[in-house]
Amino acid sequence: MDAFLPVMIVGGIGLFFGIGLGIASKTLQVFVDPKISRILGILPGANCGACGFPGCSAFAKAAAEGRASPGACVPGGEKVAVNIGDILGVSASAGEPMMAVVHCRGGKKEAKDRSVYKGLMDCHAATLAGNGSKVCPDGCLGLGSCVKACLFGAVSISENGLAVVDPEKCCGCGKCVSACPRKVISLIPSVHKVYLACSNHDKGGRVRRYCSVGCAACTICAKATFSGAIAIENNLPQLDYSTDEFFIIAHAKCPTKCYIDLVKMRPKANIDTKCVGCGKCASVCPMKNVISGTPGERYVIDKDKCIGCGNCLNNCSVRAIALWGGIGYDAVERNKRQRNTSTTSAG
Repeated sequence: MDAFLPVMIVGGIGLFFGIGLGIASKTLQVFVDPKISRILGILPGANCGACGFPGCSAFAKAAAEGRASPGACVPGGEKVAVNIGDILGVSASAGEPMMAVVHCRGGKKEAKDRSVYKGLMDCHAATLAGNGSKVCPDGCLGLGSCVKACLFGAVSISENGLAVVDPEKCCGCGKCVSACPRKVISLIPSVHKVYLACSNHDKGGRVRRYCSVGCAACTICAKATFSGAIAIENNLPQLDYSTDEFFIIAHAKCPTKCYIDLVKMRPKANIDTKCVGCGKCASVCPMKNVISGTPGERYVIDKDKCIGCGNCLNNCSVRAIALWGGIGYDAVERNKRQRNTSTTSAG
């Protein structure tokens, strides 16, 4: 009997703790909504925080509880939004796709330096050390804080010392925007392909002394954009992307070429034989000597000078004008469109 006493004691202790753990597991059990794990399973797992929550797990929990929109996952886009909506039994869609753009073209070749910076390769450190090495107080420092912040490899630093965004990889999460101490990067709707590549608020004469591609605040772009979608604020054009304006004319009219158009091959206008020679197309064309002709006869368009803005098309009463060639994007955009088409066909 004495030999079995230790065994009985150990067994009793084990039984006691086993019963205790069993009771605790029932009493302290926390219910986990199975929808959370299902939502988490379809998220991209980037943990970027663009949804407004600390990570994918927090977002999945919030979405399951109805505290987050199913379409809040920016990297997931429309597909993830619809799938989450199916899990929750609601109709869901993603917000308007966005992309990051860099509002600066003044690299090593175009912008002057006032000092030599030797320190941490970090824009915040350079700003604290003396507001960077550039004379321009608002230009890109090119030290890569945005590159480190991007979780998708969409941002890089060019040989010219400027941040460059790859539209194909950018999901519009905004991490690079918050990482830039000079606020040189912003998000614009992906459907828009024209943006201002300058952040300088100095007046034109001063800007030209230290940057050959800086905005001169001449207001030509604002005056040429009849929709009123461009306003000059503090010597810098502000583009209203909530309008139907695509800023093609502003890009073409800018004397310092501060605007960047990601569309490499704009369609060209063509006038067919229905033309009655009213000449209205020539009067509304924003560019000089593009449309010419004799009143009463068919007008012609110089394809080399046409910017594809569509003003003539919209103002032709007899519908004798059409845009030829379609909208041609750069190679990245074309590849993206081809993949989307293939995916749609396969589905």
